[in-house]
Parts: sequence; C-alpha cells; structure tokens
Amino acid sequence: MTVVPDSKQNFLLAALPEAELRRWLPQMECVEMSLGQVLYESGDINRHVYFPTSAIVSLFYTGDGGSTAKIAVVGREGLVGIALFIGGGSTPSRAVVQSAGQGFRMDAQTVKDDFDRGGPVMRLLLHYSLALITQMVQTAACNKQHSPDQRLCRMLLLSLDRLQCNDVVMTQELIADMLGVPGDAATQCALHLQEAGLIRYERGHITVLDRPGLKKRACECYAAVKKEYDRLLPEDLVV
Repeated sequence: MTVVPDSKQNFLLAALPEAELRRWLPQMECVEMSLGQVLYESGDINRHVYFPTSAIVSLFYTGDGGSTAKIAVVGREGLVGIALFIGGGSTPSRAVVQSAGQGFRMDAQTVKDDFDRGGPVMRLLLHYSLALITQMVQTAACNKQHSPDQRLCRMLLLSLDRLQCNDVVMTQELIADMLGVPGDAATQCALHLQEAGLIRYERGHITVLDRPGLKKRACECYAAVKKEYDRLLPEDLVV
C-alpha cells in the first residue's frame, strides 16, 4: 500500500500561506520518483513543476558534444522547474532522479500564474531560485578547482541535508556522471572515503558513518551553499 506523503514534507509547500496551499492541493498529484527517472531533458518545455518530499533530483548541464556536468541537487527543500518563471519555460539542464522517493507534481501554468501575480508566492519562489542559482554557480567553480574526492563529499552532504536518514542510493554510473569522471574513477573515490572510515560503500548504496568527518574532508563549497540556503529560506525551513 502506497503511503501518500504530507504536502508539508516539502519545505516550500510548507512555507506557502495556508490559503495558497489549500488552493493548490486539489491540483497536486502525488508521484513516485524512481531511481534514474528523467523528469525532463535539456531543451524541454516544462509542463509540470515537481516538489520532492523524499526523493532527490540532480540537475545536469548537457554540452553540445553530449558531455554532462552536475550543476545542482534538489530535494524536499525546493522544486524542480524554476525555468518556468525565470527562464522562459525551457531549460538547458537535464533533471534525473538521484535518490528514489516521492513528491508532488503540479501543472506548471498554475504555478507561473501565481508567481506572476506577485505577493508571497513570488517572494518565496524568487528566494528559493536565488539559493539554487548560488548552488549552481558554486558547483561550477567546485568542478574546476577541487578533487573528485572533495566533490563527492560535497554531494553526499547536500544529499543528506535533503534526506531523513544517512543512506544514499547512488549507482556507479550516477556518481561518475555527477563527478564527470569514468566509472572506475568514481568507484575509487567512494573507496577512498570508505578506507577513511567516513562511509560504507556497496554497489549502488552509500551509508554515511561519520558526517563531521565528511564535512572536514569536503571543500568549502558545501558550507558556502548551506550558508546561502540558510540566509534566503525561512528560518524554520532551512536544510
């Protein structure tokens, strides 16, 4: 039996004024988000906005030659589909479910109409969008400046902030895509962290054993992103 999540498990939905949330609820569909599922491809027009509750979605930039680079991660703190109100409806990024779970799907036009009216919905979505853009910019810099091991630490910490446990389901292929390295190199990064006693790694599954140690090993990019989310989102809803 599938358990339907509470909409307020998503922090943005929980931060909506009660009247707005009541108006949105009949239009929201609970959806299962499976590992590796593609929510949209680069260049797609966003027909829906997704509000994860227990799933995590990775956003990838796709180059002309087919190369990919992870630019952000979205979980229960936010939504997938900000291009709807800040980029004309289509996006250069690809959205892939990184960790299976549930979420809510909603017609994109409804969200855009409420955003265009201004008021608390617009302010909340703009604040979240700015935090997400900060994560994208920081990730781009991190990908150029820091080692794969440090970047994997950052990605694991960002994932944990969006989960209610210390377990992350992450295939070798997905780790490789996120780090921009071959599959064998991705496995070696995970094994390095395991040898340091920070994680337990099995194929497709990572359990974080020492979160403070992971923070020490990560580059400064994780703290910079976390600080911006804390600054921009309502105090009781930060990740």
